[in-house]
Amino acid sequence: MRINGEAYLVFEGMQSVTLNEAKEQVLANLANFAYDPINYSYLRELNVIDLFLDMLTEPSEKLVEFGMGGLSNLALDRSNKDYILSSGGVKLIVDVLSRPEEEIVLSAITTLMFLMTPQSKTEITAPSVVQCMCRFSQSTSPRLSNLAHVFLQDYCTDAQRQQAQSSSEDAQVVGIPLPSSDQLPSSET
Repeated sequence: MRINGEAYLVFEGMQSVTLNEAKEQVLANLANFAYDPINYSYLRELNVIDLFLDMLTEPSEKLVEFGMGGLSNLALDRSNKDYILSSGGVKLIVDVLSRPEEEIVLSAITTLMFLMTPQSKTEITAPSVVQCMCRFSQSTSPRLSNLAHVFLQDYCTDAQRQQAQSSSEDAQVVGIPLPSSDQLPSSET
């Protein structure tokens, strides 16, 4: 589905809407538009990537979920990836790893993997992130555990994994307030 004049009006409406449900609906629609590569240039033109990044610091879990989902949909495109990386997106996404909602955490991990480049690898596989993934790999949620294992196996060195496991007893990882192992994101929706 192409973004047309109506979609532009929906986006413009997001700028002045104060009701949370309306914001959520508009953001969900934009995240869905972000799924189709034909819309990428329109979304960049409308600064929707900035909107998605801004949503990552919102107190509303739904706004964070839709913002994170939109970024995940956009992150494989080279131009979008470069923009997200140059806009401080990795830090914002890493901060989202401490959210209690599993869908948000899953989208954040997936997006970090999509954003991996030789230049971004050091930031994305920082010790605090690797420690967080080690903790998530122990989750009782198969989706979260499996995705964390993929991250650890595909993007981290043996030395990084060993270092993270030796210091993963801390409930606080530098920069990421981790839940205790019995409080990992729930798989309930």
